[in-house]
Amino acid sequence: MGKSKLEYIWLDGYEPTQNMRSKTKVVEDFNGTLEDCPIWSFDGSSTRQADGNLSDCVLQPVAIYPDPDRTDGWLVMTEVMNPDGSPHASNARSKIDDDNDDFWFGFEQEYFIMDVKTELPLGFPRGGYPKPQGMYYCSVGGLNTHGRELVEEHADACIKAGLNFEGINQEVACGQWEFQLFAKGAKKAGDEIWIARYLLDRLTEKYDYYIEYHPKPLGDTDWNGSGMHANFSNTTLRTCGSKEVYEKICEAFRPVVKEHIAVYGAFNDQRLTGKHETASIHDFSYGISDRGASLRIPIYTVSNGWKGYLEDRRPASNGDPYKIAGRIIQTVNSAVLEPQLS
Repeated sequence: MGKSKLEYIWLDGYEPTQNMRSKTKVVEDFNGTLEDCPIWSFDGSSTRQADGNLSDCVLQPVAIYPDPDRTDGWLVMTEVMNPDGSPHASNARSKIDDDNDDFWFGFEQEYFIMDVKTELPLGFPRGGYPKPQGMYYCSVGGLNTHGRELVEEHADACIKAGLNFEGINQEVACGQWEFQLFAKGAKKAGDEIWIARYLLDRLTEKYDYYIEYHPKPLGDTDWNGSGMHANFSNTTLRTCGSKEVYEKICEAFRPVVKEHIAVYGAFNDQRLTGKHETASIHDFSYGISDRGASLRIPIYTVSNGWKGYLEDRRPASNGDPYKIAGRIIQTVNSAVLEPQLS
């Protein structure tokens, strides 16, 4: 069968925001299954995950996808484990409580495409600003649309890799884009966001671009920040048919605002100001079709007889989908609900 290239991808131990790391393992007679991916290791002292005198960390494969850019290549998402087989402290995936995949997640990943030479978003001139926001959102044409070639190539790569890739659009700010992914199961949703980010970052290497995931890269200006809105549901939300149940679940988020913000991404206070389609980081609110609320109840859910999903609009673009999904599951499961009559 020849040789195959397996790209092992993991998250490092940097704080407050973890980075992706990867390295290639060449194996013979690989059959393309997760079970055939060997456990591997890396130098944790170089990624802030171990000391030099006991530096080995273990890579446990958890998901595998075809690599769209390599012949006989595969992308292997892994969890970082300690040598004794226990999850490493930096391993948030292992903490998700959703073994039955009852929770479904749709993440909307916003980001800025940055020019390596100018270190500015595409479309920004040196020493100034382009035209104000208004014409960039879902735009077409070279005057307002920047980076489409990269974005289209990334979409094709994600689809070829087998990700459940659902769409792309240019966002409100100049040089800002978004892609959407959906998955049944919180761990799978997190895996696919990280693989999609990996493919996007790797593509920038040939464009002299880089991706900025900071939630407010343009600072205190009148330009939108970047989020990673989390659309979520479980069996209750998908089937209850009850406004009261939805309100009880939304209210369960109110007393744990700080716990959510703590895992929703660094520097999110710069984005959650109550402006630019955000709620203030200091408040909690929910409303039907309200993009200025913490939680949005989609109009689809209401028109479908209160059977659908919710959107948490607070997660930042640099947030870890594993941590975000894990915290949402914990809060939804904490809601005290009356038994529903069949």
